[in-house]
Formats: sequence, C-alpha cells, structure tokens
Amino acid sequence: MVSRLPGAIARALLVVLLIVTPSVLVPDASSDAQQIVALVAIFAAILTLVEYASSYPGLVEFRDAPPFNRVRFGSLFATVLVLAIIMRGHTDPTTLTEFVTAVGTIIGHSIDFPYSPVRLVVLMMPDQTDAALVSDVRTAAGISYLISLLSLTVFVMALGVNHWPTRSGAFNVWVNLPTFDPTAGGDVVERLNRDARINIALGFLLPFLIPAIVKLASNIFDPVSMSNSHTLIWTMTAWAFLPASLFMRGIAMGRVASMIEEKRKRTYAQAQKEQLQTA
Repeated sequence: MVSRLPGAIARALLVVLLIVTPSVLVPDASSDAQQIVALVAIFAAILTLVEYASSYPGLVEFRDAPPFNRVRFGSLFATVLVLAIIMRGHTDPTTLTEFVTAVGTIIGHSIDFPYSPVRLVVLMMPDQTDAALVSDVRTAAGISYLISLLSLTVFVMALGVNHWPTRSGAFNVWVNLPTFDPTAGGDVVERLNRDARINIALGFLLPFLIPAIVKLASNIFDPVSMSNSHTLIWTMTAWAFLPASLFMRGIAMGRVASMIEEKRKRTYAQAQKEQLQTA
C-alpha cells in the first residue's frame, strides 16, 4: 500500500483538477453550485485515493492495466478543458479562447451533416432556442465527439504497440475486472465476448440514441437548459465520453477474452505434447 500511495495521491489530485476546471475557467456559477463542485471533488478524490492505494479490487476496472484508464482520463480532461476555454471566451475573450472557438466552430460545422450525432444534438434543442446557443451546442458537440474519436484511435494504437494487457505484467482478472464474476456460470471467454459486443454496440448507438431520447422526453419534461455554461460543458462531455468509454471497454474485454483463449490453446497443446511423450 505504501508503494502505491504516491501514485494514488497524484491520481486523486488530477481528478480534483478535472472537476474544478470548469469552475476555475468559467467563474459564473452560484455559490451553491461551487459548494456542490467542491463536495464532488472531495468525494471523487477520496474514492480515487482509496481505490488506487489498495492492492485489492474495488470499483475501477482495468486499474492495473495501463493505458486503459489513462486514455479515458486524458480524453475526459481534454474535453472538459477545451469546452471550458470556449465558454470562457464569452465573458473573457483572449487570443487562446478565440482560436479554440474558431477551431471548434469549424469542426462542429464539418461534422454537422445529416444523420450525424452532432446534427441530432442540434435538432434536440427546442425550436425557439437562440441561434447563438445553437451555435455553442454545435461547436461543443463537434469538438467533444472529435476528441472521443481521437481517444479511441489512441487506445487502439496503444493496444497494438504495447501488446496490451500482457506487456504490463500478469493480468489479474480479479483486480482488473472486479464486477465480472468468472464463476457465475457459462464459459468465461463466451461471456467476455458477449459483454464486449454489448459494450461496443452501446458505444456506437448511444451518441445517436441520447439526443433522440431527450427530444422525445422534451414533450413530457422540460429539457435540460444548455444556456448555463457549466451545464453545457458537462452535458456535452458526458454525451461524447460515455459512448467512447463503453467502446473502449468492449475492445478491452474482447482483448482479454482473446488472451484467455490463446492461453487455453497453449495449455492444451502442452498437455497433449506431454501426454504423447509419456505414452
């Protein structure tokens, strides 16, 4: 535990930085909202510290199999930071905010084509929404979706280059997949492949389904107001990050299933070889 403590503290501080970044860069939140952000940051820091300081499994998957969580955190932090910089440009414009906003606008318009996830997010907004707010939503959705696609690309490249997850040492299923019970019944490889396919399917469909569900629910409930900068930042971040995270989880579980299957084949081949030698 002592050897893990410095890394756990560093991860906890990074989580705090992630959560407070919008409040620091876009200081237009109320005092109550700032207190909620502080409480969430403290809770997340404690959870991260306890999780990574312990050698036993907890809630975080692939904890000892980098770079899975590093890529996810990097994607999440990059999305929050870029969107916060864009929102800061509305009240405190600088060269950096204008540049990031211009790039985000270009990306948003480039991805905003018929039936694209960004177009569905734009159509999710009520008809009477101000044009400036629609432009902000398009920009935030476009740049968030692009970051999620880039994170997927980086993760897939890391899998091939680093021979994940075996290069970082022996893969402990108990620690890295704490919510997966190998003894629940059925073949482990088949269950991992099934979960991998479900996660990949959800990761692909959610960017399309979420705006449609919100649009349908707006006829019954009031839609979430995107006029608040912090609401816009976290909503667009969650919309882009959650599907990408599920996609990466599905790819990772499929890779673990392949690793277990290959190990089985080597074990069976070795057993047959020893049996032939003793025959």
